[in-house]
This record gives sequence, C-alpha cells and structure tokens, in this order.
Amino acid sequence: MKIKINPKYEEMRSFIERIPDVFEKEGRVIYTGRNLIKVMEAPDGTVINVKRYHVPKGPNSLIYSLGIRKPKGERAFEYPMILEKKGIGTPAPIALIEERNAIRLLGYTYLITLQCDNLHTLYEVGDAAPGTYEKLAKALARFAADMHNKKILHKDFTPGNVLWKQDDEGFHFIIVDINRMKFGEISIKEGLYNLRKFWGPKEFIRILVSEYAKVRDYSVDEAVDYVMKERAKFWTRYGKKHPIKFKLEL
Repeated sequence: MKIKINPKYEEMRSFIERIPDVFEKEGRVIYTGRNLIKVMEAPDGTVINVKRYHVPKGPNSLIYSLGIRKPKGERAFEYPMILEKKGIGTPAPIALIEERNAIRLLGYTYLITLQCDNLHTLYEVGDAAPGTYEKLAKALARFAADMHNKKILHKDFTPGNVLWKQDDEGFHFIIVDINRMKFGEISIKEGLYNLRKFWGPKEFIRILVSEYAKVRDYSVDEAVDYVMKERAKFWTRYGKKHPIKFKLEL
C-alpha cells in the first residue's frame, strides 16, 4: 500500500492509514456508481470526503499499474496544487492511498479531500425561473473565462462538477472531479465547446455564453450560435441514453 499525505495534514496519518480497513463499514455514502464516495469524520473533528476509485480492468490495469499513465486518483491528488497556485478553488487534498495486489497491479485507490458542505451545484438551475439565474450565469461565465485565460481547462466541466455559493462579496466557485484536466493555451473555440454540457433554461445558457465571449473579446453572436449547436448535439445524444431531469430547451 502506498500513501501520500499532504504535509499540512501529517498529524492525521494514523487515521488515514486505517481508511481502507474501515471504509466499507464507516462513513456516510453520498455517491455510488463506478466509484464510491463517502463522508467521514477524523478524530479531530475534520470532515473529509473519501472517494474510492474502482479497480482498473483490462488494458487500463497495465497502463496505470506500470506507470504508463498516472492513475486518476494520483492526478486528482496532484492537480489541486496547480489550481491553488492559479487561484482556482477546489477541495484541499489530504491524502492518496493506492492498494496493489501480489503482482503489483493497481487495486483500489482512495482520494481523501476536505469535505465542502453548504454549496450549490448547477443542477439546481435545471428549471429555474427567469429573474433567478442571470447574475449566476454571468458570474459563472467570468469564472470559466478566467480559468481558461489561466491556461486551465476542466475536461468534465458539468453541472455537478462546479460548486458555488453566494455571499455579500458575490459568487464563489470551486471545481471537483478534476482528474481530467488540460494545462496549456485554451483557444476560444475550446473554451466555448467546454460550456456545452451545462443545463438549464436556454436563456441561462445564452447569458452565460454571451458574457464569456465578452470577457474573452470574441463575437457574442458567433459564440452563442456555436455553443447552442454543440449543446443541442450533446443533449440529443445524452437524452437517447439517459433520462433528462429538466425541461430541455434546444
């Protein structure tokens, strides 16, 4: 078993080392699927998020085990350091645990981060009424444009992977599920394409894209036309395989 611990949380080592042994029976499940996510509490009261990645199968087992490509958990543990330096919010990484079998093939990986509570997701915009989302749309656009101008692109930029809150100082955003990122120049078209998966009223998307185009000094009309077409393609394909939980306007 390999363990990496953020030096800021070294005092939690003994608790962290026990996580694989107690994960099945302790904690509160908040997501289940290919991966399992639980919220747990450390002895000092720190509330943590533990994501257990599924065991890679087939070719991926060798690709990740031999270091041909970094495992998802390792990327998700390292990327926050880069984001922090760029001023992009994401849950603070605490530790990474990798299990290996007798022949050194990668087993379960556990990513431990601080739990972020009392935040909203963009799923809540699904059927939002006019007058409730305009400021949020513009703030989200400025956040996305700032991130792209800083040469950061979240490849899974979706309603569930952007968390937000509003206070007297305005809107604040953090990104999660960050194992798939691009670091480098982000063209306008790349940035616009990155917005296609957001859901909600068509007007929310129009405001979002318009503000993004203004911030990045691009034609608003061209930007809106492009994103609306790409959004329609994405949601049409998605809707053939999954139920859509809001009134879809294409």
